[in-house]
Amino acid sequence: MTNIASLIDHTLLKAEATAPQIEQLCKEAAEYKFASVCVNPAWVALAAKQLDQSEVKVCTVIGFPLGASTSETKAFETTDAIEKGAGEIDMVLNIGALKSGQEDVVKADVEAVVNAAKGKAIVKVILEICLLTDEEIKLASRLSKEAGADFVKTSTGFSTGGATVEAVRLMRETVGPDLGVKASGGVRSLEDVEKMVEAGATRIGASSGVQIMQGLTSDNDY
Repeated sequence: MTNIASLIDHTLLKAEATAPQIEQLCKEAAEYKFASVCVNPAWVALAAKQLDQSEVKVCTVIGFPLGASTSETKAFETTDAIEKGAGEIDMVLNIGALKSGQEDVVKADVEAVVNAAKGKAIVKVILEICLLTDEEIKLASRLSKEAGADFVKTSTGFSTGGATVEAVRLMRETVGPDLGVKASGGVRSLEDVEKMVEAGATRIGASSGVQIMQGLTSDNDY
């Protein structure tokens, strides 16, 4: 079994998150050697400072949580976040454009972020699977891959549902072996993690990272 800690993006994206809570998140991530901390853009600089002597990356979210920002705004957010210390970018797909059949718009939106991050940060595209049909999940995954993203990701954790084993499997089948697949939203236990990994996930977004490592089940939603 893969080292579980190395798969986890230790996450705190609540609007009411405080500086001491972000500092604690970073402390835990360094202690458990998680892949990254995932924080809102306003906290990137603080997280980068806290993790300066650590292997843990700083991940942030772009166009979050609706995906409805313009591509230019998403690109600017990406550049700004990287300048402040982010090494991983989780952007929300333009969901409305996808559901309107505007494939070129969706692909260009992802490309704008990929180009802004190129050589400086990896890009994960959040599909928000709870709002999509299976066919739309496959289309979104394919367009993300074609646009040069490094990962596809299930969910923001802020909509009507989170990751499912079925969606993770569908995403993995669509993108093939070379892209990452991140399961996030509702992954609360070691058992949940193992099911997602078995389905094809290579990264896990969770606010319950510590509880997962301790073999506990958490009530946290993300």
